[in-house]
Amino acid sequence: MPSAIRLIPLDNTTRHHDHDFHQIVIGLTGHAEFEIEGLGGSIAPLSGCIVPASHVHYYEGIGDNRQLILDLPGDAAPLTGHYHALARLFDAPRFFALDEPLRRYLAFVTLELEQARAPVPRLQDDLLTATLLGCLHARLLPEERPQPGRPLDLRTLDRFIDRHLASHLTVADLAQEACLSEAHFSERFRRQTGLPPYQYLLRKRLEAAHRLLVSSRLPLSEVAALTGFANQSALSHAFRRRYGHPPGQLRRMPSQRLADTRPKS
Repeated sequence: MPSAIRLIPLDNTTRHHDHDFHQIVIGLTGHAEFEIEGLGGSIAPLSGCIVPASHVHYYEGIGDNRQLILDLPGDAAPLTGHYHALARLFDAPRFFALDEPLRRYLAFVTLELEQARAPVPRLQDDLLTATLLGCLHARLLPEERPQPGRPLDLRTLDRFIDRHLASHLTVADLAQEACLSEAHFSERFRRQTGLPPYQYLLRKRLEAAHRLLVSSRLPLSEVAALTGFANQSALSHAFRRRYGHPPGQLRRMPSQRLADTRPKS
């Protein structure tokens, strides 16, 4: 499929799916809530999120809303050839806000789409998309070489995560705690742990949810809220993918089998 740009509202109902193409969602009016593989956040006007291909995401429009959505298969023109470096934007899910120059460009793109009487021609679509991706790449993935230094203090980061588990922590929050830029932090974290930071966050949330399910009788909705998931459905889906069964089943297992539910490293 070719890349495509759409201007649409999101339903005021929580939905979830994944797809084999990348996606960028940018808020124009109103608000929306997203959770992408355990990474949650809100989209207000002039902010957005990046959804890599094959990442399960939950989303819900809040009231009247309108979003700019870009669908990008891996072989789309704006991600290949001279533009191949832009594919790095989809290495991990993330949330972002537009600065003033990008806000002006977004206004231009929106006006072009609104004035088109027919679907935007393929070449125009690709050029508009490539420019937007290039600007986002320059802001979110600046070309900086990580300098040698002390290893990241994972114990301090773990304590920070534990204290703020119920909030919608982002990689940017962890980077700020480590006093590093998000790009620099992500690179160092991946090298030190072998995991992208967002996957580490998801694992910490699921481990905390597992502990609460074993040690308490809290409703699943409250466990989800306490461990930073957008809702019970988001927790259930992530839990099932990691542990192989829904969270409710954990409470029905005999105590001697609980240890067997932990995933193998």
